[in-house]
Amino acid sequence: MPRRARLLLPAVPLHITQRGHNRQPCFHLDDDYRAYLYCMRKNVELMDISVHAYVLMTNHVHLLISFEQPDTVGDFMKALAQHHTQYLNERLKRTGTVWEGRFKSCPVPTEKYLIICQQYVELNPVRAAMVNSVAQYPWSSYRENAGLRHDELVRPHQLYLDFGSTVQTRAEYYRGLFNNTDDRLFDDIRKATAADAIPGLPPPLRGRPRKQ
Repeated sequence: MPRRARLLLPAVPLHITQRGHNRQPCFHLDDDYRAYLYCMRKNVELMDISVHAYVLMTNHVHLLISFEQPDTVGDFMKALAQHHTQYLNERLKRTGTVWEGRFKSCPVPTEKYLIICQQYVELNPVRAAMVNSVAQYPWSSYRENAGLRHDELVRPHQLYLDFGSTVQTRAEYYRGLFNNTDDRLFDDIRKATAADAIPGLPPPLRGRPRKQ
């Protein structure tokens, strides 16, 4: 059965998930996370991609990004997977794939879902019972968006910038949003990403696959 064409809309943020092959761990040591983030920083500059939120879990990643050219998305994820696979195989003295061959994604309608999607991404460690508080997890964008630590990888979306006129005001407002989250909207995002669809809408019909 042919793959469903990936839905890519320029200037519309994209929520991406990619899992380890057979759900195997992709990160073992702190240096493994640092190596992945280093590759992200290098490639967002080369490809003019903006990372609004991210989380690196033990065996998968979530990214919320904006891009200008659709072709850059596949190139970006390919570069991350290849670089991290080479790094990890060399460190562990092994061969073989680390990541699943195809990442999952969904466009994120800005007004209703963008900030909800940021929260969904950053709350993953809490939902997985890895930490008690979202601020405790070191491998996510939360501390930057919440004003707790500078992270040069993160480029805030305009909707986030509209939270206030100063960094402190925006960060305080953002932290407050985590006191009242909507699990129904989180579920919309989870289902849409799994189906390469748009949150709140049915999956698109299967069609001719787009090369990635």
